Amino acid sequence: MRSRFEPDRQLTARMVVTMFLLGLLYVAFIAALIVLLKSVALVIVIAVVLLGAQFWFSDRIALFAMRGHIVTAEQQPRLHGVVDRLCATADMPKPRVAVSDMDLPNAFATGRNADHAVVCVTTGLMRRLETEELEGVLAHELSHVAHRDVAVITIASFLGVIAGLVVRFAFYSQLFGGRQRDQNTAVTLLVVMGVSALVYAISFLLIRALSRYRELAADRAAAMLTGKPSALASALTKVSGDIARIPTRDLRTAQAFNAFFFTPALGPGTTLANLFSTHPTLERRLEALGEISARLGGESS
Repeated sequence: MRSRFEPDRQLTARMVVTMFLLGLLYVAFIAALIVLLKSVALVIVIAVVLLGAQFWFSDRIALFAMRGHIVTAEQQPRLHGVVDRLCATADMPKPRVAVSDMDLPNAFATGRNADHAVVCVTTGLMRRLETEELEGVLAHELSHVAHRDVAVITIASFLGVIAGLVVRFAFYSQLFGGRQRDQNTAVTLLVVMGVSALVYAISFLLIRALSRYRELAADRAAAMLTGKPSALASALTKVSGDIARIPTRDLRTAQAFNAFFFTPALGPGTTLANLFSTHPTLERRLEALGEISARLGGESS
């Protein structure tokens, strides 16, 4: 079933290009793993198991990490009511609804497709936002599900995660086993580390570029679906301002999921982090929403 969220051909094209380029990286990466482990069968088994786990269980992993749990309409009538209205408007299947008991104001969507999706919001978000603002945030998250970019980001991030693990494995293998190894083995391990580090760096940049665009696309889709870009802009302003006041230790716990969040968990004074952020700047997002509001001719009509 196709939803009524506006199709975004640019987003689709960017997802295809990103996945194609990451696919090319897989070739070099698998070659490095084979050199390191000296077993084609073992490499294939490891890759399939880890990718399958991340793809099939990404929703459970994210909920567990963020202390989230599925809630019923009886437990959270306001939250379910907003999701019900948006799904009816968008003509899309209703995802499972979850709540995370965290003061960090945020939301995220995860799952491999629309039929196995979860939309999760934190108690901190629900406490801070008015209903129209919450509706804008949830429309943003539902658009990620409708455009299928949640699954793409999940798969795309897999390569970077595994490349990072290989770098660590090769580093500690060289560090603690160096004295028993000959010079050729040491050189091989250094090459593997270099290839893996390069793969990680390229995949990191590709994912960031795609992620920043998909956030703008989700803002645009949510604003068009609800017809209230100012409500989404208000939610963005509130959430971004409050996140800056969240204790640093709580932000660090959540930062691994920044690519999936409505707003990244970044504290003040993180200029470099913002440069490589998974999201556009708040100013850029507000500017885009302002342009949509102007095109709609205001929201009073």
